Amino acid sequence: MSASMPIEIDSAVTTIILQRPIKQQIHAYENWLKEMVPLAQQAAGHRGVNVIRPHGENDEYTIVLHFSSEADLHNWLESDIRRQMIRKVRPLLHADEKIDVKTGLEFWFTPPASRKAAPAYKQFLLTWSAIFPLSILIPWLLSPFLSALPASSAPLIKPLVTSMVLVGLMTFVIMPRYVRWVARWLYQ
Repeated sequence: MSASMPIEIDSAVTTIILQRPIKQQIHAYENWLKEMVPLAQQAAGHRGVNVIRPHGENDEYTIVLHFSSEADLHNWLESDIRRQMIRKVRPLLHADEKIDVKTGLEFWFTPPASRKAAPAYKQFLLTWSAIFPLSILIPWLLSPFLSALPASSAPLIKPLVTSMVLVGLMTFVIMPRYVRWVARWLYQ
């Protein structure tokens, strides 16, 4: 990881870490992951981690880390405990890990290594096609629950809860799967 990683804003950030374990070391690598993930979860500002295991002929593990700010992410990536864990796993890997920091929505559209970036209009269409139905469905589904809350009469409570659920679904459930599903169209 470069020591010159910019830390400009305190907004949520996603990091994509790619690691390629040696085939004969996959069991040891999986054990390392079982040790590493809880350590990351204890880091300040940690918001979630997803491990995407290889499929098909691909041998690459994709680790997606979510942090509340670039500063928190930087502190974790440069921490002594992480350095120790990386030294421990290095003999199990083909090459050094690749780290890509993404802020905002751009992490949804990170192309596979062999492809070019998705055009902006396709990113727009894909995001809109997911948000539009959710913006109708989520308020309708939440309405009975929000109406039962005493605080729901406050003018901002319903839009606050609705947007929180919508963004959470988009970030952690829908877009990671949706992008993979339409990847052929998106990156051509």
